[in-house]
Amino acid sequence: MSDVLHPHVRPRRLRSTPAMRRLVAETRLHPAELILPMFIREGASEAQPIASMPGVVQHSLDSFKAALHEAAEAGIGGVNLFGVPEVHDAVGSGATDPDGILNVATRIAREEVGDALVIQTDLCLDEFTDHGHCGVLDEAGNVDNDKTLVRYAEMALAQASAGAHLVAPSGMMDGQVAVIREALDENGFRDTGILAYSAKYASAFYGPFREAVDSQLTGDRRTYQQDPANRREGLREATLDLAEGADIVMVKPAMAYLDVLADVAAVSDVPVWAYQVSGEYAMVESAAANGWIDRDRAIIETLTGIRRAGADAVLTYWAVEVATRLLDR
Repeated sequence: MSDVLHPHVRPRRLRSTPAMRRLVAETRLHPAELILPMFIREGASEAQPIASMPGVVQHSLDSFKAALHEAAEAGIGGVNLFGVPEVHDAVGSGATDPDGILNVATRIAREEVGDALVIQTDLCLDEFTDHGHCGVLDEAGNVDNDKTLVRYAEMALAQASAGAHLVAPSGMMDGQVAVIREALDENGFRDTGILAYSAKYASAFYGPFREAVDSQLTGDRRTYQQDPANRREGLREATLDLAEGADIVMVKPAMAYLDVLADVAAVSDVPVWAYQVSGEYAMVESAAANGWIDRDRAIIETLTGIRRAGADAVLTYWAVEVATRLLDR
């Protein structure tokens, strides 16, 4: 009975004060570990709010420049760029046009913030195609993996030429990392890195993103994005990307796939990142707007959980806000 009334082991000692909790914290957030996804809309004269993502906008080129400097001043690690073109076609021609919105935005980013931020470019066709799929379609309307790889190689060269530090293939085509690495190396872009969307799932949490990029998608992407039921497959995909030369591997979405993230982090010999996607952002913002959760605490808790599971860095729409809060502590 005395052992029950007077326990010898008291873990609560290490939770007793804010200073003690801070001292023994196992996982910490730092601005340099946060990456801001950004949308740049072709032809926009000013920033356009995204209704399903309160606080996030489709940037005009002018608002984009200002936001880049804000991000650099906050000390975040980088920005991940998505283009929103005015014109779409079957093969996503705008993705490889030097004057296409994503390539223009990439050049601007390098000119405005140089090497103060790591400039990452989404390497996928879905924003640029009139069918909204991440690749070239065959006559039956299915995504043709190998024809798509040709377009990805062309995109990689366009983005590297525009100044991307990292190209980020997100289409989940088989062999995409190897093809892109070969194209970059053969054309003198050996220092351009590859951020591989390695374990990317066919998730319901992408809904707001499709508004953000004006997606033309009909149907779904389940023949190339992964089945949410599969854990081992996520590790297999990441292992293949590592073998093909990925410089960084990523799990997307983050919060519903922390087990996959932990699996990948346990075996990867390169950095492992995670993408806190639009639906995750929208859920917290919506619940907070209704007074159901403490917004600021929920944001930090979700990011801490992703880092705790093994992410070395996190793509999040709260990157600048959180970095500023961390710097102000």
